[in-house]
Amino acid sequence: MALKPEPTAPFHSVQYALRVLETVSKHGNGVTSTQIARETGLPVGHLTSLLLTLRREGYVEQITDGAYVTGASLLLLGSGAARRQALEAKLQQTLAQLRDSVGAAVYISRYVDGEIRVTQYADGPRTPAVNEWVDFRSAAHASAIGKCLLTQLDQNGRRDHLSRHKIARLTSRTITSEKVLFSKLDSQPATVPVLDLQEYAVGTVCAAVPLTAGSSAGCLALSLPVEHAHRLRAAADALNRRAAPVLLSLAL
Repeated sequence: MALKPEPTAPFHSVQYALRVLETVSKHGNGVTSTQIARETGLPVGHLTSLLLTLRREGYVEQITDGAYVTGASLLLLGSGAARRQALEAKLQQTLAQLRDSVGAAVYISRYVDGEIRVTQYADGPRTPAVNEWVDFRSAAHASAIGKCLLTQLDQNGRRDHLSRHKIARLTSRTITSEKVLFSKLDSQPATVPVLDLQEYAVGTVCAAVPLTAGSSAGCLALSLPVEHAHRLRAAADALNRRAAPVLLSLAL
């Protein structure tokens, strides 16, 4: 299985963020934004926005003279079991913030060893998680999560998955033709959220955006009850804009 080499806008933001963090880490006593711009080559306007995001996520802190130093979130991400626990806690905190900001249940999913896995999610009384009435592993052709992950695979990877998980009609809106499905996946713009309009479950609409870190296919998704379908596109766009901090946590 191979991934399609289609970098997204959040991916580029993470590349820049890693360059900034590398620069900040080199200066133990703090470094100004002017110096960061000089060493990274990033435009000041772009850097200002990026530093705000990194401060909000706790990866850098600003000290009394305005210089930037390594933040607590970055220090937590050491190695071994402690690193994994800190990363999961940080991701869960980020997911909860995303849930509250977009007003929907949100999920992180990865494609691991040929299977779809929802690794973390955040829901609540007002933002219920989707009822997984059919195992997500068997519903890649219908769910926003599944389709978003399939877009990141090459043709052989997709065919391999569908050879093990046959296409089935889950609702009247489910695509049941492999040819039609692959055509839609190929025409999906890399920077546009993948939608599921009651294709997986009647009464639920979903959206997903790719989170590709290294050689691992992943996605960030949300779900809404169908009565809130009018909010789906705006919520999906907001999710896409806020994907970079999640991708950054996955990359560290």
